[in-house]
Amino acid sequence: VFAAGSLRGPLAEIGRQFEAREPGAPLRFVFGASGLLKDRLSAGEVAEVFASANMAHPQALAAVGRAGAVQRFTRNQLCVLAREGVEATPATVVDRLLDPALRVATSTPNADPSGDYAWQMFGKIGARGGAYAGAEATLQAKALQLTGGPNSPPPPAGRNVYGAILEAGQADVFVTYCTNALQARKEVPALRQIDLPADVNVAADYGVTLLAGAPPEAQRFVDLLLGAEGQAVLAAQGFAPR
Repeated sequence: VFAAGSLRGPLAEIGRQFEAREPGAPLRFVFGASGLLKDRLSAGEVAEVFASANMAHPQALAAVGRAGAVQRFTRNQLCVLAREGVEATPATVVDRLLDPALRVATSTPNADPSGDYAWQMFGKIGARGGAYAGAEATLQAKALQLTGGPNSPPPPAGRNVYGAILEAGQADVFVTYCTNALQARKEVPALRQIDLPADVNVAADYGVTLLAGAPPEAQRFVDLLLGAEGQAVLAAQGFAPR
């Protein structure tokens, strides 16, 4: 199973449920940035299931016959994860992001959908116009692309990468999925999660597909993911219903 890194927690639990039902079909997860995983699959690496943090990457594989139909299986949205001492609220967070002194981290666009969604959010801020005219270019220029790229360093073993980056002082805030922020705060309680205003937030639709030649067990794993039990695990970890 090739899967977006943001799914590591829920898929570990869903995987345990699956293996308890299918002792003859052990799972092996490969987690990473969805765009990089798509590129590996396009280059010929073998997998049976691809669970992406967007719909576009699995659809690209389906378009060339490498995968079947793509189904949305959960949803997410962006939040701002802030280190201790950064003052911001949902009402002030956009202005704080534009503060030249505030170091803003994102994932890497094109390689990781989280980065793509952050860039879309920057565009929505600029689209406010008025005092926010030019904000899209300003935010793109200042964003520190610290994760999700082909050369991004891995996080310390056993650590949430977003919490580790902020705790190490590499950035002041990280624009990431709300589910990632939730997990980071479990490791580093001093971090704060700040919701983004509805007019600039971006919905993230997650898509799953079977790769060409996948066996029946792979379909049963996808069925578990889409079913009530899998959906309950995703909801418990902050994901929205599909």
